[in-house]
Amino acid sequence: MSSDQRNRFDMSEDPGRDLRTERDEFLQKFGRGASLARQFLHDYEALEQRLRALESENAELRAKVEADHAVRDLLRKIETLEAEKAELLSRFNRAEEISSSVTARMQDVELEFANLANLFVASTQLNSSLSPRAVTRRIKEILAQLVGAERYAMYLLNPEGTELVPIASEGVPGGELLPVRVGGTRLGAVVESGSAAIDEEADPSQGTLERPAAIIPLMLDERTVGVVAIFATLAQKGRFHTVDFELFRLLGRHAAAALVGASLFAQAEHKLPGLEAFLDLSV
Repeated sequence: MSSDQRNRFDMSEDPGRDLRTERDEFLQKFGRGASLARQFLHDYEALEQRLRALESENAELRAKVEADHAVRDLLRKIETLEAEKAELLSRFNRAEEISSSVTARMQDVELEFANLANLFVASTQLNSSLSPRAVTRRIKEILAQLVGAERYAMYLLNPEGTELVPIASEGVPGGELLPVRVGGTRLGAVVESGSAAIDEEADPSQGTLERPAAIIPLMLDERTVGVVAIFATLAQKGRFHTVDFELFRLLGRHAAAALVGASLFAQAEHKLPGLEAFLDLSV
């Protein structure tokens, strides 16, 4: 065998690199790949968790923004409703004020009508009778029902003008009601002045015989012919009102004339005067 052949044989028989070394190198390369794969998976999982966290945060932020918008809308609605409520309250208050004013005015009107009705009834009653007894009864009804008097008396002046003689009364025992001198007495002072004496400050229900709550002069052609003395009113009437003063004025002007006219008619035996008494009345 030649040397060249032997050399070629020797080269073909060269074992080359060690298999163990190649295996170790391969395992090292595979291990690095596996490590990279594990690192990749770990990073992927971390990114996925972070993505989920971001999505959750994003959902929360979106819900919060939507809630904020809803709150703002709700606040705007509340402001609008508050403004409407304030406007309605303002209108209601104005309407209530107007209603209160109208109600008060209606009450005043009703009171005025009631007062006028009382005056009309009193005037009609006084002039509807031609009997002294009936006229006296009408005067007593006015005092009791319209004025609220509980104890009272009516006096007429005697012809001499020195005494007031009681002709009718209510709530006063007969023995206590006596003629009253004109001079130096409360009743006499009203006769002399021709002006009513009314204690507007005192409680009229607490009046007495010595200090009447009201004394009204009875006038006939500007001449005082008697008085009506209200000694006390009913307990529930603690003061005189405007209509009472109007009734006092009406009694003062019409009671004496009605009583005198009824007395003259009775003395004439209910006969009307002759026509001559009515002639030339226009003069």
